[in-house]
Parts: sequence; C-alpha cells; structure tokens
Amino acid sequence: MKSSRTRLRILASGLAISLCPAVAQAEESLSIMSFGGAYQAAERQAVFEPYTAQTGIRIIEQEYGGEIAKIKAMIEAGNTTLDVVDVDAPTLRQGCDEGIYEIIDWAQIGSQDEWIEGTASECGVGNIVYSTILAFDTEKLADGPKTIADLFDTEKFPGKRGLWKNPMTNLEFALLADGVASADVYSLLSTKEGVDRAFAKLDTIKKDILWWEAGAQAAQLLASGEVVMTTAWNGRIHDANKEGRKFAIVWDNQILDSMFWTIPKGAKNIEGSMNFIKFAVQPENLAATTKYIPYGPVRKSASGFVAPGDEANLPTSPANMTTSLLLDNGFWGDHGEEIRRRFISWLSQ
Repeated sequence: MKSSRTRLRILASGLAISLCPAVAQAEESLSIMSFGGAYQAAERQAVFEPYTAQTGIRIIEQEYGGEIAKIKAMIEAGNTTLDVVDVDAPTLRQGCDEGIYEIIDWAQIGSQDEWIEGTASECGVGNIVYSTILAFDTEKLADGPKTIADLFDTEKFPGKRGLWKNPMTNLEFALLADGVASADVYSLLSTKEGVDRAFAKLDTIKKDILWWEAGAQAAQLLASGEVVMTTAWNGRIHDANKEGRKFAIVWDNQILDSMFWTIPKGAKNIEGSMNFIKFAVQPENLAATTKYIPYGPVRKSASGFVAPGDEANLPTSPANMTTSLLLDNGFWGDHGEEIRRRFISWLSQ
C-alpha cells in the first residue's frame, strides 16, 4: 500500500511539473493602453482576442485620452506598468524627441517600404489611417457639397458650418479651398503670406462657424440640424450612420492622419511587446480592423485582405485618396505654438 501511495505522489508531482508551462502561458499577460470607445472595441475584436486565442497570452486593456503626461509619469517614476501604448502622431513625435519610447526593431516587423508614407517611425509602428473629412446630412440637404471649396460657399449652401476648434486641418482646408495644390500647402503655410491667406479664407465664413471640440459633437451638430455641413473624423460619421443617420462623406481633399503602436521606455516585457506588435500589423489583421471601424490599414499589402464592400468607406481607398493631403505633424510640431496663439487671437476678434 505504501509503495502504491509513493507511486501516486510521484505521478502527481510529474503531472504538476508537466502542466507548469501551460499554466504559465495561460497566466502570461500584456498590458495595452488605447483610446477606448468604438476604436478600442474594433482593436479588441480584430487584434486583442485573436492574439489571445493564438498565443494564450491575456490582454489587459487600459484606456486614456491620448495624454502624453500619463505615459511620462510612469516612466519618470521608474515603474513602467504598460507593455504597449497606442498613440496619435503628435504624441509619437513628441515622445520620440523626448526618448520615452523604446526603439522599434523593424527587422522583426517587415520592410518600412510597405507602410504608407508617414506611418513608419524608429519608435512607433503605424496601425490605422483615419481622416478629417467634410460631411452633410442627406435627409436635410439632398444635393450637398461635392468639394472642400463648398465648405466656404455660403451663397450656394447658406447656413452654419461645423469646424474643429483648432487651427490644425482648418488652415489646410482653407488653402485647399482657395486653390492651393496639396503638394504646396505646407510650404505655403511656412510663410507669413501663406498663414495670412489661410486666415483670410476662414474670415469669409467666420460668422457662420459653430465650433466643435470633441469628435462626437460634429455628428451631433449635423443630427440636430444646427449646421448644414461639418468637418469631422470619418469614423464618427460612420458610427452615426450605423445608428440610423444618413450622413454623406465628401472625400475631396480629406486630410489623412495615423495612429501608432509604441513600447514605453522601461517596459518589462519588450520581447512580448514586439511579438504583439508584429502580430497586430500582419496584413490580414490590419484588414480585419476595417470590418469593425472604417480606418484604413497602413500596410499596402493589407489591401488585398479588405472586403470589397468595406473598401469604399476607407480613407485609404484609392478612389478616396485622389486629392488627399497627409497631415504634416512635423510642421505643426515646429510652428503649432505660434499659429495657435494667432488662432486664439483671431477667435476673440
């Protein structure tokens, strides 16, 4: 009997040892912070859950509003609790300059030539492209605007316009509507004459502007009929249409921008973070996000995995990019403070 009990203990011990790797894998996790809402829900369905299903590694989600201070605070405290953070382009640029992100090993990711211009960085890997567009309510305006110039045509389209309370994108739209070619916008804005010209164009509709500050407000202004058209982020218009609205997007001169995966300095599992990012930006996984939210994949090879019915709603659709402008975050990093001071002064006049 004693011999049998001994054998049982040995077998049990062996079984426990053999299960240890599986238990460890099941308990392994990554802490990832993104922007919440419909965007993070799309990431969850397209990337987080499939990653866990494939690797057994649990994703612990956190949300924030994009504040770089939140990232810097934990790094400066010497306690980096996050493994991966989703950041916008200005936060990426500032963080790269200040050294708060780990350098990306692009040899593990793939050739940067595959990424859309401006979406591959030494310390961040692009994941989606979104855009600022012009939108209107087809139930209130059957024959609506067709070009960005229509935003400034109050004779043809009388009524209020919604604009983001920020000089960024508004100065670009003003010059584009005034006939400046996309390729020349930032070289012109780098001059006093160019900035003067943009503000002069905005002057022509200043009394007709209702300003929005949060993304949801743009769609609300349209829905309430307070404005006849508004600039907006394309995903917000798509979400409103999913809820029954009949808003139309004017893709002419859309302004493209992107989001990035980063690894905060001092992350405790850099190898695991890189493995996640590599998985997240596989072409089929980038394309999977478009099933849940209309943000375009940054990797050119991902387009072949996008469902034909989804492509028309994407900023990166070839048909929608014919007159697009890529937001120059470097320009706004260099000139933004000065232009914002002028914008605030202009608002008060």
